[in-house]
Amino acid sequence: MSVVISLISVAILVCADQLIKLAVETYLAPVTEIGFIDGFVGWHYVRNTGAAFGMMSGKTEILSVVTGIVLAVGIVLIAAGKIKPKFYLVCAVMIVSGGIGNLIDHIFKGYVVDYIEFQFIDFAVFNFADILITCGAAMVIIKLIAEIIQDIRKKSVGDANE
Repeated sequence: MSVVISLISVAILVCADQLIKLAVETYLAPVTEIGFIDGFVGWHYVRNTGAAFGMMSGKTEILSVVTGIVLAVGIVLIAAGKIKPKFYLVCAVMIVSGGIGNLIDHIFKGYVVDYIEFQFIDFAVFNFADILITCGAAMVIIKLIAEIIQDIRKKSVGDANE
């Protein structure tokens, strides 16, 4: 994935997030909640003034500054082509895109629009940007754990052969 494709992907994902949130504010906000797959997942309009899962609620300025710095570093790394393995580049694109989508909300609205609710468990309401961030981060964590396990196995085989 080239730098240009990566940056275009970020732009497309951020636009998708913002268009979804616009539709949610236009059509879901007036009714607050709509069932989708009854008992499993539904659409529930929430204004989240905090970070993930409502943590740091009301701390929009601090969240915006910290998020902005982290995203600026991520964008620079992507734009400079510093993230070489394609897998990690895809993960970075997802994380940065989701972060930008939520940062736009924090800056221009003072809250993040959340709308996806699991009804079968007591879990926070979330959005497309949150999914991008969570999936990108989870993929990195799983890959790093797999690489650590692989290194341990190689070391153990190497030690056994000595």
